Amino acid sequence: MKKLLTFMLLAFPVMLMAQEQPPAEASAYKAPISYQVTAGTQGIGGDFRYGFLNNLSARLGASFAVVNANADYSFSGFTSTSSQKVNFSNVHLLADLVPFKSMQGFRIVGGAGYLFKADGNVTVTPTGNYNFANYNLTGAEIGTLDMNVGWKGVAPYLGFGLFKAFPSNFFNFNLDLGTYYLTQPSTRIIGTNLLTDNSKLEPQFNENLKGYRWLPVLQLNFNFRIK
Repeated sequence: MKKLLTFMLLAFPVMLMAQEQPPAEASAYKAPISYQVTAGTQGIGGDFRYGFLNNLSARLGASFAVVNANADYSFSGFTSTSSQKVNFSNVHLLADLVPFKSMQGFRIVGGAGYLFKADGNVTVTPTGNYNFANYNLTGAEIGTLDMNVGWKGVAPYLGFGLFKAFPSNFFNFNLDLGTYYLTQPSTRIIGTNLLTDNSKLEPQFNENLKGYRWLPVLQLNFNFRIK
């Protein structure tokens, strides 16, 4: 009896430990984590990526794009300088789904981004000298015209990815191709001096641009595995 009691006392903790251990298949999956540096049409940025399942991962990140350009224009006796600026900055949460086990390098990507800065701006400044009703005016006296369009807000995203989401070892690269669907743009026209009345064109300007709501994304990701 003593031997049986001793055996039960020794075996009881082992039995408890065995019950607490998950099945071998359930404990085999180890969630990968990586960080990727991104570059493409939505600028440069970075994402943290977490693998929930073998075929499902999510990423949280941000990207920034600022483009400035200057140009000189001349038409019908009118010369001017113009400056253009595009500024797109967003934070996003995306999910990557591998729909086919046999195609690990193909992913469907969906989610949304919040564009806290999404503006396009053109400023036109006349140059040279002009004669209006026997008055000679310089470009500075005529004034400047500032045109702005913005898409700030939440934008759903849909696309697909090529190549594996996570590196097998330490590093890989993959591609994203897709599009954001932006909010309907808001527009603004501000003129100075003799160009002040051009602000009346704002409703037509808004009407002309209301269909510009797609932001294509072509992005290269440099992916570094953390875990």
